[in-house]
Amino acid sequence: MWWFQQGLSFLPVALVVWSAASFVFSYITAIVLHHVDPLVPYISDTGTIPPERCLFGIMLNISAFLGMATMYVRYKQVYALNPEKSKIIKLNKIGLTLGLMSCFGLCIIANFQKCILYYIHVVGACLTFGVGAIYMLVQTVLSYLMQPEVHSKDIFWIRLTVLLWCCSSIMSMFISSVVLYSGLYGTNLVQKLHWDPQEKKISLRAVVSLHGQTLYNTPQSFVTDEQALLIAGSI
Repeated sequence: MWWFQQGLSFLPVALVVWSAASFVFSYITAIVLHHVDPLVPYISDTGTIPPERCLFGIMLNISAFLGMATMYVRYKQVYALNPEKSKIIKLNKIGLTLGLMSCFGLCIIANFQKCILYYIHVVGACLTFGVGAIYMLVQTVLSYLMQPEVHSKDIFWIRLTVLLWCCSSIMSMFISSVVLYSGLYGTNLVQKLHWDPQEKKISLRAVVSLHGQTLYNTPQSFVTDEQALLIAGSI
């Protein structure tokens, strides 16, 4: 039996695979229909114009549902492994709340397109990335508190590394976005889907896009050696 066939370990796998597929399919559709440029488009731009907008929306909504299911299972898993540790139980509840908020942000991104309702789309991105990063911080702290009884230090270091990676991507994307949309490089850039490679702002846009893709494709949960203890009957 493969590791992802044990208990509910298939959930984080399905979350990552489905989310990646939603970006790939909407990107291919947008490129084939010449709605965006092939070179490093915003992920949000590939879900702005029909029909890729419809595909982008429904697939991201399913990703949000899978994310909620994964985070709830993680919550029940931590609770089952630490039924009498009040500090871990409290952090675990906070983590579940943050995780659900992050998934709700993903629903906002899916249903409120950047070129139509930009500020609501940004709110969704802040919930997804910002609150999602705090969720990852909570899970990292939980991993630290549960070692070595539940798992090894390797799991903690892996989570810490991914957390730092995501935080650096968020900061770089935020700074580049602020500079790009500051007005120094023109106006109405939110509505712009086609970019001239000769424009100076193309490098800033590429930075924002690359870090956005990094964040979208970073799993919020990891399958670890705890998964052997993840029994469906304890949920």
